[in-house]
Amino acid sequence: MRRVEVLKSVTSANDAIAAQNRQILDKHRILAINLMSSPGAGKTSLILKTIEGLRSELKLAVIEGDVASKIDADKIDKQGIPVVQINTGGSCSLEAHMITSALDKLPLENMDLLFIENVGNLICPAEFALGEHKKVVISSIPEGDDKPMKYPLMFTEADALVINKVDLLPHFEFDLVRFRKAVKGLNPKVKVFEVSCKTGAGIDAWCGWILTEAKRVCKS
Repeated sequence: MRRVEVLKSVTSANDAIAAQNRQILDKHRILAINLMSSPGAGKTSLILKTIEGLRSELKLAVIEGDVASKIDADKIDKQGIPVVQINTGGSCSLEAHMITSALDKLPLENMDLLFIENVGNLICPAEFALGEHKKVVISSIPEGDDKPMKYPLMFTEADALVINKVDLLPHFEFDLVRFRKAVKGLNPKVKVFEVSCKTGAGIDAWCGWILTEAKRVCKS
């Protein structure tokens, strides 16, 4: 019982800070997308393809979350995109207070879209709000089609699902129909995008959705 009370206290405190982050983002009319996935699903690759597709339409920035290193942040930096690295030092998820500190280091007056690349994990990131407008889960073909059944909270919380590496479908036993049915059973309203960051398949539809959501934030 004590453990449950402590967890509720932690998440309540986090939610309060997340709400403050959201106020800052709304004030500057910045669409924030929290990208979540297991390690290697393609979060950074998707960000890079999105930068390629939208840099002429939107002013982007990125917060990179990792346990250690700045490998992914360096890839973003090479694109000339503002990026802040957060190293959690062992924590399996970003938390709202970390985002608050990162926002202080970004050019908020010159941003339309913020990607928050969460720590690679299919459990913890689903439990911590960051102040984002949209939660997006990336699941890749090599991971298998059983992830929605094994990690239901992540897929239940998502506003959108990106099925990445669809170019590998011929090489893996991945039942796309079963996968989509399982996800829709958990979350009937989730938007689903089938993409390949390698070939570019599906990226236009993904970028189109982001543009639509960004316009909604700008008008709010």
